[in-house]
Amino acid sequence: MRAVRTTETLARVRNLGILAHVDAGKTTTTERILYATGTTYKRGEVHDGTTVTDFDPQERDRGITIFSAAVSCVWDDHRLNLIDTPGHVDFSVEVERSLRVLDGAVAVFDGVAGVEPQSESVWRQADRYGVPRIAFVNKLDRAGADLDAAVESIRTRLSAVPLVVQLPIGREDGFTGVVDLVAMRSLTWEDELKRGPIPDQLREEADARRRRLEEAVAELHPLALEEFPNLSEATLTAALRDLTRTGAGLVVLCGSAYRNRGIEPLLDAVVAYLPSPLDVPAVRGTWQGHDEERPADPEAPFAGLVFKVSATPTGRLTYVRVYAGTLAKGGHVLDAATGRTERISRILRVQADRHTEVPRAGAGDIVALVGPKAAATGATLCAPNAPLLLEPPTSPEPVVSMAVEARRGTDTERLATALARSVEEDPALRVRTDRETGQTLLSGMGELHLEVAVEKLRRDYGLAVNVGRPQVAYRETVVSGTEGFTYRHVKQDGGAGQFAVVVLDVSPGEDFEFTSSVVGGRVPREYVRAVEAGCRDALAEGPHGHPVIGARVRLTDGATHSKDSSEFAFRTAGKLALRAALRACVTAVLEPVVEVTVTVPEGAVGSVLGDLTARRARVTDSATRGGTVVVTAVVPLSGLFGYATRLRSRSQGRGTFSTRPAGYAQVPA
Repeated sequence: MRAVRTTETLARVRNLGILAHVDAGKTTTTERILYATGTTYKRGEVHDGTTVTDFDPQERDRGITIFSAAVSCVWDDHRLNLIDTPGHVDFSVEVERSLRVLDGAVAVFDGVAGVEPQSESVWRQADRYGVPRIAFVNKLDRAGADLDAAVESIRTRLSAVPLVVQLPIGREDGFTGVVDLVAMRSLTWEDELKRGPIPDQLREEADARRRRLEEAVAELHPLALEEFPNLSEATLTAALRDLTRTGAGLVVLCGSAYRNRGIEPLLDAVVAYLPSPLDVPAVRGTWQGHDEERPADPEAPFAGLVFKVSATPTGRLTYVRVYAGTLAKGGHVLDAATGRTERISRILRVQADRHTEVPRAGAGDIVALVGPKAAATGATLCAPNAPLLLEPPTSPEPVVSMAVEARRGTDTERLATALARSVEEDPALRVRTDRETGQTLLSGMGELHLEVAVEKLRRDYGLAVNVGRPQVAYRETVVSGTEGFTYRHVKQDGGAGQFAVVVLDVSPGEDFEFTSSVVGGRVPREYVRAVEAGCRDALAEGPHGHPVIGARVRLTDGATHSKDSSEFAFRTAGKLALRAALRACVTAVLEPVVEVTVTVPEGAVGSVLGDLTARRARVTDSATRGGTVVVTAVVPLSGLFGYATRLRSRSQGRGTFSTRPAGYAQVPA
């Protein structure tokens, strides 16, 4: 099979994402990138509903990104595979799945607000996956925009080492361009980009900032230190590239995406500093207990990771990042998790909701496949003769649930099918049946997440549905444990019996942890594993009826029977023993809490603080910015249902808020 690309062309590929807090300008930046690269011939606007990447009707109605969208473009003979990710906290799982398959990212920050709550969350997600980043401080044309203040917030709140490579020309409405501190030239925009000498009035400041940049780089990079204090442009560029790819430094650029200022140098920085698939470590996977690596080589055995599944009017699309090898139309792949072999009928290069068919895809590509019938998000697709299982992206447990039912009884089966497809597309959703009421419960990451899912049922599947009020997902934890809890499981019903005796110690912990201190073979090793499995089964429902988190369980002793003991008997004993032991412990109910950041006019602060207090909020910070006050508080998630409407009424429609998860807290007695 002919390789789709060589290593030389693979070096000219960039797989990157756009990350930011909601309303920082991610989608506008993406639209300007598509316009600058000639991919589109009209500038898409979020407020007009004309964007390429926010193509879903709900995204255009709400003016926010809900679903990650992949687009592809070319800049300076480099192929850029770009994923625009959501900024709202309810859709952070979309960001998580995207980060898993990216080689680099552009973090967009608001030039007025700097680092905002969700900016921190996506930054930590990128840290977990080791994704190299550059920063783009956006909206420098807004009143109150301050590049230095935004950079300082990056330094303090993200613990990053910012390396500012541009100096703004003009402030706020007068922002017209930047000074490139690497090439030491000016870049200004009127109708189009103009390059020229540095303005005389900025020469002294530009020289001072260039010296500070060189000093910062020399402290971090040994080759730059050798050439210091007179770094050449080539040395400085090479050092910035190395520092970006190792995460030791963060290149910071600035501009105004809405006014189309700063996009071309941002694209140049993507090409210059972010890694190609050849620059990142070979992907690692396992097969039958052995670790394996697959290099980004078109000639290697095929391996790819499914990071998104989408149902479209024309069929099911499976979005795949190809890590190694080459896949051709009509070929076959193995789903490593299920053992199912799938045929690839079409390979599509993705432009948001538009697609171009290509004959093959190779290492470094991000494409959509038509053909796989059952490959789920997180699945590994690989060559049938060279199986490999890659680590899938993680999905946190949902924190909000609501009851959903079809308005017409004849639509019950259609609703079940639609919910199953929704979960397939978005693994952050869960569907279950309440054992007491028989209701179908839809669970997700927040109120907005569920609203979007329900609206999708109505729009895409034509279903009339009734929904209940949102309910938070409570948890239980052990506050005070018990020791030496003995449980005997003995069952004799005419055939082979069941016999298992287990002795457990239960104590508080951060997460579930199981250990065994059994000696003398009183409980064989295979039965110990069965006890652990049974204990995990018991965590599904604690004494108060909620899932249990935060419990340490130790198996200290037990007994077996020569004929009636089995793994099944010990699994059952482990489950029943832990359930009984938890009833003997002191347990507490936990509720999800979030950190909320509220921005309101000064005159509305008193009313807003009073409302937050009524919602059991604990205010942790307050700061004044111009004529507004920014209040940060920790609030139970249940207290924020319907808060958007209340905040608008108490602030004459001028208040805004954002949230991020802050874990669980004990429910007051």
